[in-house]
Amino acid sequence: MKNEIQIKEMSLFDLENIKDILISDFDDFWNYNILKEELKSSNSKYIIAKTNDGEIIGFAGIKIILDNADIMNIVVKKSCRNQGVGNLLLSNLISLCKELNLSSLTLEVNEDNLPAIHLYETFGFKQIGIRKNYYHGKNGIILSMFLA
Repeated sequence: MKNEIQIKEMSLFDLENIKDILISDFDDFWNYNILKEELKSSNSKYIIAKTNDGEIIGFAGIKIILDNADIMNIVVKKSCRNQGVGNLLLSNLISLCKELNLSSLTLEVNEDNLPAIHLYETFGFKQIGIRKNYYHGKNGIILSMFLA
């Protein structure tokens, strides 16, 4: 990655900037309307990865439930994958959770998404369960880490 990457809180304006490329350049996991509702929710916190020239190359979000946070998504622009952006977003989500004095961080990931599973395990996440057939016939692996 040639540009320096900045991590900032995601705004509705940021979402509008990527609205037209959300599915083509990122993923079709969540659509614009769902993300818009997430950004409006007081229990959700989203961050973006942005280059110095203002290009949004990734975003990630959590939903806070009592003293726990669930990672809702970590998405990196397809053309910027395997360059450390996901690592940077996850690191910043963990720091945000610690700043908010949350006790744990949990997520589920498709059992076939080995790069993501490896990333989470690198950060200390441990498998705590399985959701059978959660992803169109594929299992969801539930991972969690304690923050205290």
